[in-house]
This record gives sequence, structure tokens and C-alpha cells, in this order.
Amino acid sequence: MFENMFTTAKPETVRAATTATYVAFIGSGFAFASWAARIPQVRDQLGLDPAALGLVLLAIAAGSLLALPLSGPVVTRIGSSRTVMAMAVLLGVGLTTAALGSLAGVVPVVIGLFLLGFANGAWDVGMNVQGTVVERRLGRSIMSRFHAGFSLGTVAGALLGAVMVALHVPVAAHLTGVAVLVVAAVVHQARLFIADHDLDDTGAGTSETAPRVSALAAWKEPRTLLIGVFVLAFAFTEGVGNDWISIAAIDGHHVSPALGTLAFAGFLTAMTIGRWYGPAVLDRHGRTTVVRVLALIGTAGVALFVFAPNPALAYAGALLWGLGASLGFPVGMSAGGDDPARAAARVSVIASIGYCAFLAGPPVIGFLGDRITVLRALIVVAALLGLAALIAAAVRPLPPAEPTVESP
Repeated sequence: MFENMFTTAKPETVRAATTATYVAFIGSGFAFASWAARIPQVRDQLGLDPAALGLVLLAIAAGSLLALPLSGPVVTRIGSSRTVMAMAVLLGVGLTTAALGSLAGVVPVVIGLFLLGFANGAWDVGMNVQGTVVERRLGRSIMSRFHAGFSLGTVAGALLGAVMVALHVPVAAHLTGVAVLVVAAVVHQARLFIADHDLDDTGAGTSETAPRVSALAAWKEPRTLLIGVFVLAFAFTEGVGNDWISIAAIDGHHVSPALGTLAFAGFLTAMTIGRWYGPAVLDRHGRTTVVRVLALIGTAGVALFVFAPNPALAYAGALLWGLGASLGFPVGMSAGGDDPARAAARVSVIASIGYCAFLAGPPVIGFLGDRITVLRALIVVAALLGLAALIAAAVRPLPPAEPTVESP
């Protein structure tokens, strides 16, 4: 599946970069889930109804969508390592601002979430570009395991959040501590990333000689755009789960706040398992078949979560939902990075389209939730998963001999 074009890289360099990439994904997931786990408490502190909460959460998506079109050129110019380090610091500032701002009012929370979203968007492109680099060095599917690292971070963040809720730890103290921990770990590890372009026989980067492909050109590629729509559907599925499962479980299935957070943790656990074991399944059955089956599993899970007559079945639905959502986003990123010379531009475009889901998700579910309840509004996710199943052929790998030719 992959071209062995980087065989001169030192094994220890690749191992260090692999570990560093895992840390970047885990740190991103841990920070995001730590915030998501405290959304119900922030909602209560600020006195927000579903529609108002949806608009507040929109700040994250707005920041991400502003960053994503810029991130391709930035990563191409300064590299994924520097991009991730800078954005980790900015994310820490944003998370701390939102955490402390929750004590003061809506405006500082919105500002903090906007900074968090901006940092997360550029960080996401940078670490995914590095993931495609490492994947090519290793010569086998591993991208979904990096995303499993992200999911593992979200599980840890959600479980810690449940503990913090149960112990009545203030939101500000909890999230400020998370910000400090994530910044320290990610900045330290991202220095070990491999150069994004060719390596010479010493392992040094030669990115100045690599071809530069503009993001504008990538916006004109039908395959890239279709992959972007595919990723959008799975990003909506994942993002809505992150933002709304806890609230839907608490308000719709009438469980306690701690148990609502555990429903969120179950969703994330299933997604982590799917991503960890996904590489072997992808290598054996191919991208298209696997993601189509998972889209159907996710559809069934969403339906079960929404219409379950009791919380136990709803938790089972959350698990299926998480499993179904597990591989869509990482497979889309791998498809965007099939050609190394165009990886940064294509991943930037695909992520930009995909993150529109995070822009649409909070207000769509929030406004529908005001009319038909948040729980019933979640059925929108199933419709988008059906669309993803229909267009899954777009993520088929490019022919190795002609890496820039569009797949049929």
C-alpha cells in the first residue's frame, strides 16, 4: 500500500517520531475531552439553554475553521513540529481562559473556546501530516492507531472529568491543571518529529528541495473534495457525540451527571478500540469496505441510543456509535496523505471541509433540541453516516506508480 521511499531514515529516528506523534494525538484528545466532560457544569454555571449552549460551542468550530485554511501553507513553510508546538501553547492559553472565564460570564468563555478551536485546527493538520510521514516510513497502516491515541486521550480526559465532577472539583481548577500538563508534554515531544519531506541518509530534513503544492490547487481536486465531504460526515458523527452525549443521557435518559459523563466515556472507549485494532482490518479488507460497514454500525448505534427504552440499552447504543465513528476521520487523513508532495495541502483542505461539521453540529443539535429535545435531534447523525457509506469509494488508495493520478 505504501511506497518505500524513505528507507534511509534511521530506525531510532522513526521510533522517536512515532512516540512523539502518539503524544501529540493523546494530548489533543485529553485536552478536548477534559473540556467536553465539563460542558454540563459550564452550562449550569452560565444558565444556558440548549440553543444558547450550541452558540457558545460554535466558538470552537469558528476558531478551527479560521485556522484550517491557513494551516496547510503554515505547515508547509515551518513544518509540522513547530506548528504543533506553537498550537499546543495557544491551546493551553485558550483552555485556561475558558476555564477561568466560566467564573465570570459567557464572553470570556467564548474567547477562550475560540482560541482553543483555532489552536486545535492547526494542531490537527500538523499532527496528521506528521502521522502520514511516519506511516510512510513504517510502510504499513498506522494512522488509525494515532487517532486511537487521540481517543485514548479523550477516554482519559472523560474519566478524569467524571472523577472531578463526582468530587465537586471546580471547573476552573480542573481545566487549568489539564492545560499546564498538556502543553508541557506536547511541546517536549513534538521536537522529535521527522521532517515532513525527504530525508537524506543521515536522517536530516531536506524540505527546502521538496515540491510545494498550494492549498488553492488542492481545492480544485474532485477526489480531495469528496474525501472532505466523507470526513465531514464522520466528523459530525464524532463531534456530536463529544458535545451532546452527556447532555442527552442526562436530560433524555434521566441519569445522574456522573453517569451521563460515563456514557460519554463509553462512546470514547469504543472509538478507541476501533481505532487501535483498525490497521489490521484495513490492511486485510481495504479502506472502502471497512468504513462502509462501520457507517452502518454507527447508524444502528445512534438509533439505539436515541430510541432505547432504558439507560442500559442507551449505553449499548453509545458503544456502537463510538465504534462506527472510529475509522472515518483517520482513513480520510490517510487518503489525503497518499501523495507526500501534496499531503500538507490536501490534508488542510480535507480537514477544512471536515471541520465544517464542528461548525454546524452545535447549533444544529442545539436548535433542534429546543424543538424536539436534544436526544431526538441526534438522529441527524444517522443520515450523515448514510451519506458517508455512499461515497466511501473516494478514500481508495491512489495507485502507487502514479501517486498524483485521481482514483476512479
